[in-house]
Amino acid sequence: MWKSPFDLEGRTVLITGGAGLLGAAYANALVRSGASVVIADIDLAAAERVARGLNTPAACAMEIDVTDPDSVNEAVTSTVSWSGAIDGLVNNAALDPKFDPQHGPPPTQAFEEYPLDLWTRELAVNLTGQFLCAQRIGRLMRDRKRGSIVNVSSIYGLVGPDQRLYEEPGAEGPPRIKPVSYCVTKSGVIGLTRYLAAYWAGQGIRVNTLTLGGVFNGHDEGFVRRYGSRTPLGRMARVDEYCGALMFLLSDASSYMTGANLVVDGGWTAW
Repeated sequence: MWKSPFDLEGRTVLITGGAGLLGAAYANALVRSGASVVIADIDLAAAERVARGLNTPAACAMEIDVTDPDSVNEAVTSTVSWSGAIDGLVNNAALDPKFDPQHGPPPTQAFEEYPLDLWTRELAVNLTGQFLCAQRIGRLMRDRKRGSIVNVSSIYGLVGPDQRLYEEPGAEGPPRIKPVSYCVTKSGVIGLTRYLAAYWAGQGIRVNTLTLGGVFNGHDEGFVRRYGSRTPLGRMARVDEYCGALMFLLSDASSYMTGANLVVDGGWTAW
């Protein structure tokens, strides 16, 4: 019987940052595609809410602090106890200074005054976290001679942010600024992917980057209009529009891809 190369039946995927907006969407799509999903997040209560919402024994929640090797090891060990193996890793956890109303006041730190502790914190979560998770889970995949790792990056890993996008005409107070640490760490993610793809050559492990544009999450009308004017498709992404690309990278449909960067950005980086 013919089997779709997109079929994820019988595979277990661990998603870091799984309780977030995109992490939860990924979990939902993967479960619907037949995978068992571990929703791993530093906020265990939020991860449990996502898992309950999926209403299936194929989803479970795990607490993980991606900056802590012991926490990563515990989550991986618990996942293997639950499912027997880990077939896919989605390195999705990240600190991303937001410009939507659900995340409070937007960042305003100019580069010249950007605090070292914020720089260090984002490096720890956005880059070291991906390193630690790939290192620990990669050992298991190496032993089984199979696995797919997807490291999530951003358009700001490819191009510098257009700070004019964040300006609010007539607004008082310091300007809104997309900070340096986010862009630098997301660039590093792409380098990490290439290194690991080459390092695990011939060992059955594929490592790819999924680079995303902005996703709508209640942003103000002015921001949405300015963002849309910078993309050939004229809008921000819907929350579900990255799921197909993720499932492609995790499945056998992308079996001849490793070390690649799949850019899904509405055309932002084409201009």
